[in-house]
Amino acid sequence: MANQGAVGLVGVVGQRTAWLLLAAVVFFWGVNWPVMKYGLHYVPPLTFAALRLIMGAIVLAIIAAWRHELRFPHRQDWPLVLGVGLLQMAAFMGLVNISLQYVPAGRSAILAYTTPLWVVPLAVLWLGESLTALRMVGLVLGLAGVAVLFNPLAFDWHDPNTVLGNGLLLFAALLWAILIVKVRGHQWKGSPLSLMPWQLTVAACALIPFVFWLEDVRTIQWGGPLGWVLLYNGPIATAFCFWAMISVTRALPAITTSLSLLCVPAVGYAAASVVLGEAVTLTNSLGFALILGGLIFATISDWKKSQEAKNALANAAMTTATAETGSGGMKK
Repeated sequence: MANQGAVGLVGVVGQRTAWLLLAAVVFFWGVNWPVMKYGLHYVPPLTFAALRLIMGAIVLAIIAAWRHELRFPHRQDWPLVLGVGLLQMAAFMGLVNISLQYVPAGRSAILAYTTPLWVVPLAVLWLGESLTALRMVGLVLGLAGVAVLFNPLAFDWHDPNTVLGNGLLLFAALLWAILIVKVRGHQWKGSPLSLMPWQLTVAACALIPFVFWLEDVRTIQWGGPLGWVLLYNGPIATAFCFWAMISVTRALPAITTSLSLLCVPAVGYAAASVVLGEAVTLTNSLGFALILGGLIFATISDWKKSQEAKNALANAAMTTATAETGSGGMKK
């Protein structure tokens, strides 16, 4: 969503402000992993996700209305609204929350952020993109990291909850990757700010039936701890961070933003150790290092590909302009 472009949310912020906002996003999203794990002591997973989405939608709708951007999405944007709402928000957040019941928060952050790895083979298969050397290296490193995390010496394949939780995290990352590939190149009419409240609303509406079907809302332990968790997840980790990412993507290069966001699972891994006392194991650390290396290679490859496309367009435009100028001179 951060890559949708930004129109009209705020003026383009200065680079110093953009860096501060980016650092805040990395910190808040990273710390949110142990916060979500803690919050599940007080609220069922799908109910938690639905409440977060509702609160985020309300706050972003208020911001959009203040900026005169709260409007019904153009029909051309509805596939994007539905895709992001159902896959990136409802399915991803719901599956992650379910997984956090069985998987440590730090490990969850690592597995959930494997999304760019799955984008590589999907883009090759569905979009016909080339498997460059950088992409190949990134994919091999990333898959090696996943293999380390799931090696039988350190992973309990006999515990069904452990297998389910870890599997759902990888599935959530895959769903996000499918969305990224499917919406790549989509020409949207609305700005990210005008679309985000609707995306969050679609996601919340999709989860609410499952909340009442699968969970007992009477088990929610309303009170101070849950209130603080929801306040962090809704207005801060959802509304503020999405708003901040729009501003950041307008002020900083895409490669800078993408590489910086790879620090989120690192912050989540460290925060889970500090806040929840989760063990920093050799297996998780080595697996994360390999996955991070793979993500860096994949990100750099995508950046180089986008730069080549931009240069090709610029050269084509220059060639056309030169030809038209020459033709005009001959006519004279």
